[in-house]
Amino acid sequence: MSVVELDQLSAALPAGRRLFGVDLGEKTIGLALSDTTLTVATPLETLERGKFAADAATLLALAAEHGAGGFVIGLPLNMDGSAGPAAQSARAFARNLAAKTERPIALQDERLSTAAVTRTLLDADASRKRRAEVVDKMAAAYILQGALDRLRHNKGAK
Repeated sequence: MSVVELDQLSAALPAGRRLFGVDLGEKTIGLALSDTTLTVATPLETLERGKFAADAATLLALAAEHGAGGFVIGLPLNMDGSAGPAAQSARAFARNLAAKTERPIALQDERLSTAAVTRTLLDADASRKRRAEVVDKMAAAYILQGALDRLRHNKGAK
């Protein structure tokens, strides 16, 4: 498949399939999973980042295991909307993953996702250790939830 615009993701996604949310960090990959109605995103797990081939194989195996029909990968744009090295890396990851799967892949702006999740965890009085354990998968859920909300809004606007 290829990397598609978020608005095109619904049409490319098989009915009743979940979406996988992916937050690419330098050292970890946070994962989240939607429900089959594409309404709610739930944090799933955090993977240690390794070589692309191994990361892709793990993502594809998890997608198959959980019945995910597509991916939403966080796009870390700069605050002014420009794309820096992290955004270029996310785009390259998405393109390389697309070459290995028939599942559609969309990119979702993830500005401030980690900051929002960290603030929520601080408000919940989570320890530093606990925040470190869950922030990446919660950021993936935050990114995926934003995409799900946008898809639902766009569907209602038509």
